[in-house]
Amino acid sequence: MDDNPVLFTALASLLILIGFAGTVLPALPGPPLVFGGLWILAWQDHYTRVPTWVVMLLGALTVLALVIDLLASLFGAKKVGASKFALIGSALGTLIGLSAGLVGVLIGPFIGAFLGEYLYRRDAGQAGKVGIASWLGFIIGTALKLAILFMMLGIFAVSWWW
Repeated sequence: MDDNPVLFTALASLLILIGFAGTVLPALPGPPLVFGGLWILAWQDHYTRVPTWVVMLLGALTVLALVIDLLASLFGAKKVGASKFALIGSALGTLIGLSAGLVGVLIGPFIGAFLGEYLYRRDAGQAGKVGIASWLGFIIGTALKLAILFMMLGIFAVSWWW
């Protein structure tokens, strides 16, 4: 464990940074990566500064962030009566949007949900409502996940330095 603390700290820091990026970019599992980095830091220190119960709390917050991630867009879209085609379109729009950078990630869910709903119902008004609801769900879900990740970092930091 103590053979190379610099290597473990660098790995943990990298996981945390990639995890935060993954919270905004849906192709990466952000919360589990952040948790993995924090766990490595606690493990490297033999759980001296950050006890096991804190790591378990961070694990529970990770699960909460994953649940929010799954439900936020679905809830937003279902609230306005989205079809399965809209949900699939939103997911595909998000993935395809990754290739266009931040703008693509922000508008991909809307365009995908709109197209999926429009192809299913041929109603542009309903497709627009579904697209906006999917987009809002994605944005709200991302904001909630980021809030949870910052909470995890805060809990870890307080435990580490207390």
